[in-house]
Amino acid sequence: MGKIYFTLTGTKYYYGKEFLKPGMTVQLVKEPDNGYDKEAIVVRLHGLGDIGHVANSTHTVLGDSMSAGRLYDKIGDTAEGKVLYVMPQGVLCKVKKKSLWKEESRRG
Repeated sequence: MGKIYFTLTGTKYYYGKEFLKPGMTVQLVKEPDNGYDKEAIVVRLHGLGDIGHVANSTHTVLGDSMSAGRLYDKIGDTAEGKVLYVMPQGVLCKVKKKSLWKEESRRG
């Protein structure tokens, strides 16, 4: 499986994005009890807590990055990501390869 990118969104509802820098590690955590989206994935930063969500709308997903709905079944309950670019229109991140489900474990 190739590299998987995602967009971090909703940062304005938490701490903003000005403190984010390329290379930072973030944690992705599935939120199956989210009242707005059953495929929601919250993004956390160690020592700070929740900083946003994986984008799940055509209006917030940047380029060819995956939406939360497309990413949801490719990770376990948690995964790690890495900040690549902090741009005015959003934060582009990459899922760390070790966080992805292996094909054989998905088949059961």
